[in-house]
Amino acid sequence: MSALIIRGARLFDGDAWHDDAEIAVIDGRFVDPAEAPAGAEVIDAAGLDVIPGFIDLQVNGGGGINFNDDPSVATIERISAAHARFGTTALLPTLITDRREARAAAIAAGRAARAANVPGFLGLHIEGPHLSAAKRGVHAAAYVRPMEEQDVRELLGAVAVGDPVMLTVAPESTPVEAVRRLAAAGGIVSLGHTDCDYDTALAYVAAGAATATHLFNAMSPFGHRTPGMVGAILDSGISAGLIADGVHVHPAAARVALRAKRGPGRLFLVTDAMLTIGTDLPEFELNGRTIFRRDGRLALADGTLAGADIDMLSSVRYAAAHFDISLDEAIRMATVYPAEAMRIGRRKGRIVPGYDADFLLLTPGFELKSTWIGGEKVYSA
Repeated sequence: MSALIIRGARLFDGDAWHDDAEIAVIDGRFVDPAEAPAGAEVIDAAGLDVIPGFIDLQVNGGGGINFNDDPSVATIERISAAHARFGTTALLPTLITDRREARAAAIAAGRAARAANVPGFLGLHIEGPHLSAAKRGVHAAAYVRPMEEQDVRELLGAVAVGDPVMLTVAPESTPVEAVRRLAAAGGIVSLGHTDCDYDTALAYVAAGAATATHLFNAMSPFGHRTPGMVGAILDSGISAGLIADGVHVHPAAARVALRAKRGPGRLFLVTDAMLTIGTDLPEFELNGRTIFRRDGRLALADGTLAGADIDMLSSVRYAAAHFDISLDEAIRMATVYPAEAMRIGRRKGRIVPGYDADFLLLTPGFELKSTWIGGEKVYSA
């Protein structure tokens, strides 16, 4: 049995701050400090803050590699380690639109990563290829296609593994009955890269779609007569990811969306990060096209955005500074709310007894000191 006690920190448990707090971990889970055995390792965290580890539901890459480049356990390990340096303790490696065999390899890699207990691996996000051609963004046109029965069976097999799986689809390319089947099996169906109208979006929500992918980006916009996908997200109870980098969404739009969002679903932060995280790479290749890294943007030569060049720690800072919300709420957008969106809110996203011991030690200035996954230190600044 491994046991750890952290004393003297200012603790944010997901709801409120607690001064001079004490937390304990036994075998990877938080427990009441009174349960900690004699001889447990003790860490003096006086002068530091402790918060839940970040949860990122859309991570294309990091550490110099994208998941599409090599959908393998080694890639998942590398991406997870790169993002742990910025406070992410659970993530969904995201496979964007690609060849059919790439998706099969990604699903196999996810199973192997779970068997290997890769630190930080939460499950998979399969974004495409069943998207709208009109709203595909940087996704390769040659691979965008309608969902067929073979695809449904393959995706049902991925969901059956038991790890959380998010599936980004567009109504234009996905039968509503397929959404019903995937959602009933436990998949988190997310609407995205779609030009559908408000009523169509709500019909897919009724069929089981539970989230939406990167609010405002690659979707039909809000209009006063045609509310579009954006209107459906804000006016329904589904959750939605939001990229907080000042590039994908203007802060004024984010502020309006946060005020307008109808529950019970929440807006949560995603990075949509590419392989540049943790590197100084000036450019990279994606589906045979060069993506340029300039001024905080990743884009094709024609300006089409290609994922984001931001980590979750920076995203939380940006949201707190520009979205007219408290730091507490910005932290929740990276912890509590994504956990709830993935239906794992009873084991991740908070620092309370019984939850996975994923947490961060930070300075009062919100500089990361160390990252812990399952009670084990995986990164130290």
